[in-house]
Amino acid sequence: MRVVIVTESYPPDVNGVAHCAHQTARHLAERGHDPLVVAPATASGGPGRTGECPGVRTVRIPSLPLPGYPQVRVALPSRRVAAALTAHRADLVHLAGPFVLGARGMAAAARLGIPAVAVYQTDLAGYARTYVGTGEAAAWRRLRAVHSAADRTLAPSGAAVRDLCAHGVPRVRLWPRGVDTVRFHPGHRDGALRRALAPHGELIVGYVGRLAPEKRVGLLSEVCRLAGVRVVVVGDGPSGPHLAGALPGALFTGPRTGPELARYFASLDVFVHTGPFETFCQTVQEAMASGVPVVAPAAGGPLDLVAHGSTGLLVPPGDAAAVRDAVRALAASPARRAAYGAAGRAAVEGRTWTAVGDRLIGHYEDVLAARRTAVAA
Repeated sequence: MRVVIVTESYPPDVNGVAHCAHQTARHLAERGHDPLVVAPATASGGPGRTGECPGVRTVRIPSLPLPGYPQVRVALPSRRVAAALTAHRADLVHLAGPFVLGARGMAAAARLGIPAVAVYQTDLAGYARTYVGTGEAAAWRRLRAVHSAADRTLAPSGAAVRDLCAHGVPRVRLWPRGVDTVRFHPGHRDGALRRALAPHGELIVGYVGRLAPEKRVGLLSEVCRLAGVRVVVVGDGPSGPHLAGALPGALFTGPRTGPELARYFASLDVFVHTGPFETFCQTVQEAMASGVPVVAPAAGGPLDLVAHGSTGLLVPPGDAAAVRDAVRALAASPARRAAYGAAGRAAVEGRTWTAVGDRLIGHYEDVLAARRTAVAA
């Protein structure tokens, strides 16, 4: 099967869309299919080979930085998208988090009569509400137009499925995400790293992810005031300078990747995610795979991932006091932390990228079969 993956982000970018697109390309190649990736050019304008899949060709589309958030690149209009679909003789187009480049990919697929599967990954309406206070309706109009044109939309969580259906998007199916349970493993807990992060033996409470307004990392401010707790923030982004002042005593490590990131996850005592706009929340899965109990908002993707009172604690979105109280409850009970961590690990052990990738191929096959039936009718 020749598949063109049109993605709004791709390695060396570090985010959920980029990671999922990378895993999709890798799995397709491993299963003997022929993927091609179309993605925005990197900041350097070069091929951006870091993190790309060996043997998987990537077409980079000229791009500009998003105003106010230069780490995000937005692809410019280009004929290269349609040319890539034609040159690759695509059987199917996979649209990863379609909005700008993905909308062009959808339009090109429709013109060329190529089936398309759109993967909903980013709550752009929530982002519009966060950044500009308006534009939520416009964001949904854009999302609805792109996804309604696709043969099938795949959503990563029950909450995302419900959102899409409520806003009139048809043909929605659930497709969750995998996690690397070998890389993210309790065995990577590192005593030396723990001593460096918390030299006085404090309980280590960590956040991993982008430092951006929609992530609401400032909700950790009350946790920073708990005695015997060290807050560790792993990641970077435009909110970094503000958060350095808003989170007294917190340690900011900058971004971490690969085996080093796995050691950070496994070396935490509690993982906290604060953002309420997650369609899935991969870092919650990575913490669970690392055997770490989770505190997360009762909204979006975490509703599917965190079993309240079993693998972690769900708190009201946007409530700093509730985050603090949940951390305090876990800090007071090592046995509870251990039980939640073990249950979290057990819950994700079957969620490998191989299993999830095979489910994706099943969706592709369903779409191609439906197209063949429609053509024959």
